[in-house]
Amino acid sequence: MKPFQINLINGIVLIAMSLWGYFSSETPSNTALIPAAFGLIFLLVTPAFRKENKVVAHIVVVLTLLLIIALVMPLRAAMGRGDTMAMLRVGAMIVTSLVAMVIYIKSFIDARKAREAGN
Repeated sequence: MKPFQINLINGIVLIAMSLWGYFSSETPSNTALIPAAFGLIFLLVTPAFRKENKVVAHIVVVLTLLLIIALVMPLRAAMGRGDTMAMLRVGAMIVTSLVAMVIYIKSFIDARKAREAGN
């Protein structure tokens, strides 16, 4: 899978899970929309990412890492409440973001190897 493809998938999952959590809550919090905002950003930069814009790629990697770290607290809170659906939603966002990170890092390594092989 190419980095821009997982970026697109990750963005869609973040938006869908975040909106689902927000609208299914009896007492929705605006912080539940933070992953949706990240997802929207990821969707908006996908065309530049597809063209292998290095600056955009690095920004996406940093934002993805920050998002993974930020999602730990909602996961812990959902576990503490015993809220299975919230755990599944947050877990899905974490998993897709982790898969994206692995693919991003692998693409950076592959690009470096290709560059070194060309020199």
